[in-house]
Amino acid sequence: MGEDMRRCRTISAVCIAVLLAGLIVGAQPAVAGPATILVLGGKDAPPYREALQGFRDTLAQQGVAATLDVQFFGDDEKQGRTRVEAAAGRGDRLIFALGSAATRLASAQAKVPVVATLVLDAAAIRGAANVTGVPLGFPVEAELQWVQRLLPDRQRVGVLYNTAQNGEIIAEARRQARKLGLELVAQEVHTAKDLPDALESLANKVDVLWGVADSVVLSPETAKAILLFSFRNRIPFVGLSEAWVKAGALYSLERDYADLGAQCAGMAGQLLQGKGAAAVPVEAPRRVLYSLNQKTAERMKVEIPQPLVRDAKKIYD
Repeated sequence: MGEDMRRCRTISAVCIAVLLAGLIVGAQPAVAGPATILVLGGKDAPPYREALQGFRDTLAQQGVAATLDVQFFGDDEKQGRTRVEAAAGRGDRLIFALGSAATRLASAQAKVPVVATLVLDAAAIRGAANVTGVPLGFPVEAELQWVQRLLPDRQRVGVLYNTAQNGEIIAEARRQARKLGLELVAQEVHTAKDLPDALESLANKVDVLWGVADSVVLSPETAKAILLFSFRNRIPFVGLSEAWVKAGALYSLERDYADLGAQCAGMAGQLLQGKGAAAVPVEAPRRVLYSLNQKTAERMKVEIPQPLVRDAKKIYD
């Protein structure tokens, strides 16, 4: 009898364990499907597509299951706003914003975290609590280090700027120049009309003219005056983009757009794991490319080290 009771107790215990296990398994939530990510772009242009491809490829490499809803709204910001509202309403996990317009629309809502890139003004990313990403601008220190690398014998770096737009950047440039052993000669420009006098004030004071993004100083209207000053005085001009190099600037730093997308994918992975945007710091582009104008170098008797010539993304000669 005692043996039979022990067997019953054992069987009962096993049954209860199996029943509890079944209840526990039944209580587990269903495995979530792929995360839906709205990719919002202002332009359907090559840099945007390259950044998107880098983003998509890196998510796949990280093993992130995601469905990308790609929307380029062009000049129709109403369409872009509608897409953002739909994303917030349907429970999208993330918005990947490409460009300033897309970033502005995405950051206006607070439900869905945003990773942004192809934005020149870093404040557009840093100014919103639900946004992180990779702005286009390189750190001032990196800009000045590249001046030293490509023009090692040039110590006096001139720059024209408008205080309202770039006062903080120039203050940081002064600090970084001192650390690097460079002399920064900064000339303030209040309006575009002040540009000719500001340029002439630098003629005998600088060895290179460094361009910073500034709508007062650098624009299609001022480009001719700046490049003419550069050639007449044999003062190399560091342009903002490859278009400036093609027009006569000595060089410009360029972005690897696919790598910007890959960099953003790494940040997106953290957000999808539950981190808030405020806990994922804004990052500078991690890869620097550059374009060179060999004709400009020859005319100004500038010798770029050959290894740097070979490694240029684009050479105009």
